[in-house]
Amino acid sequence: MSLVYVSTSTFQSEQLLFTPGTPTTNALPLIFAFPNTYCVGITSLGYQVVWAKLCTRSDLQVSRLFIDVHESLPKCPELVGFSLSWELDYANILQMLGNLDIPLRSQARSEVHPLIFGGGPVLTANPEPFADFFDVILLGDGEELLDAFITTMQTIRDADRATQLLTLAQVPGLYVPSLYEVCYQSPTGAITAIQPISPEVPAQVHKQTYRGNTLSASTVVTPKAAWESIYMVEVVRSCPEMCRFCLASYLTLPFRTPAVHQTLIPQIEKGLRVTNRIGLLGASVTQHPEFEELLDFFAHPDRDQVRLSIASVRTNTVTVKLAQLLSQRDTRSITIAIESGSERVRQIVNKKLNNDEIHQAAINAYEGNLKALKLYGMVGIPGETDVDVEATIALMHDLKRQVPGLRLTLGCSTFVPKAHTPFQWYGVKSKAKQSLQVMQKSLRSQGIDFRPESYNWSVIQALIARGDRRLSYLLELTCHFGDSLGSYRRAFKQLRGQVPDLAFYALNDWPIDQVLPWSHLQGPLPQVTLEKHLQSASEWF
Repeated sequence: MSLVYVSTSTFQSEQLLFTPGTPTTNALPLIFAFPNTYCVGITSLGYQVVWAKLCTRSDLQVSRLFIDVHESLPKCPELVGFSLSWELDYANILQMLGNLDIPLRSQARSEVHPLIFGGGPVLTANPEPFADFFDVILLGDGEELLDAFITTMQTIRDADRATQLLTLAQVPGLYVPSLYEVCYQSPTGAITAIQPISPEVPAQVHKQTYRGNTLSASTVVTPKAAWESIYMVEVVRSCPEMCRFCLASYLTLPFRTPAVHQTLIPQIEKGLRVTNRIGLLGASVTQHPEFEELLDFFAHPDRDQVRLSIASVRTNTVTVKLAQLLSQRDTRSITIAIESGSERVRQIVNKKLNNDEIHQAAINAYEGNLKALKLYGMVGIPGETDVDVEATIALMHDLKRQVPGLRLTLGCSTFVPKAHTPFQWYGVKSKAKQSLQVMQKSLRSQGIDFRPESYNWSVIQALIARGDRRLSYLLELTCHFGDSLGSYRRAFKQLRGQVPDLAFYALNDWPIDQVLPWSHLQGPLPQVTLEKHLQSASEWF
């Protein structure tokens, strides 16, 4: 191996909140990697939980690998796993495989190479652009998949590679891309069919969903995390709102809420024994049915020294009580997602929210002594017009006049289509770039902190989010050319005639009857249901 970066002090600063197992003599050597720096990776609750679950097994010898540090690595690992949370981290995966002297493509690996597996939200949503780089992909929740994967792997450990892959493909939720054939109309055309290469391989792989109500909590606390010394607790999973563009809602259905007194408070108390910084996570934390009781727990005088952070909250749940508690617990701002200032656009995306509630949230935040309100918006939503963009600008101006003592920030992204959502058939709207420019000019001049995400990089996200296997060649080239937008243009130019163009993947609207790259991978809702949700949205166009 050509890896040279080693650090012991990084890992010595960790406080473990679980008891690792003692590996047996014949424990399977496994490398569990996160394709980013340690401070980013260790702040991922998903990575923490999966790592701890693996480490508690005595039949595994687990080593962690990040792009900047690693633990002592085995000379001959049998499994190498990656947790992928951000599309553009794929470049680091390819670099790490190269550093480990492992061929990038599964078809080039032999019996001497480890099986490469992956999981996480990016791979669960649409693994196809990365399919040729992985031997096995875990679709769904680690609570359901990990034990089945490792236990099966132990039973076939001495089998040849082909037998291993065929056996793993029959475990629910385990997707072996090499056992499926994709056919296209032409090298640059749409997909015509995706079929298993043998009757023993399931025609569809179903995402596995953990349906229990005990959700995740930190397994390690460290000052070297991106959020220093934070203990994270998952308060809810999924979201009852089901905004039609939202992967976090649709991909993680159903909405689950742990009991406050039986589960959440004991988890939080465990964290408070090692740190005073608590983070409450979830797509819609304040919609937990017992959230008021959770607030009462943190409001107790015994917890005056606690530093409390809460993920984005539903706008109409921002009360003075919540704002006061956050202010008293070292939080200066609160974040709400409004998507748009246009009532019509919010109907399109199924955002159950009106402008009066947004105004009241701002008033309550200010009266509760918070210093800032952060809002998330989006442009380029299907059906959006210039009038809708102006409505967002007007809303922000109104908030500024109404609550002048509150610092306002509007983070604004461009709509990016995601697999398994009703808007998966829509492409990125090129007019979104102009909308961002109009908003920037109108808002910053009024003292509103406007923070747009890059339109061009949003297009690249859409490229990957709706990509198929042909993109693997483009992704390899972009890694070779360097991490820049120009690398994608150069790669498309070199592969002209061999892959569809950028517009096909990222910008074009797709017909309902088009075979999607993930058509053989079943998410929580069937396509017919997504089509009904899409029809409901189009009624507002």
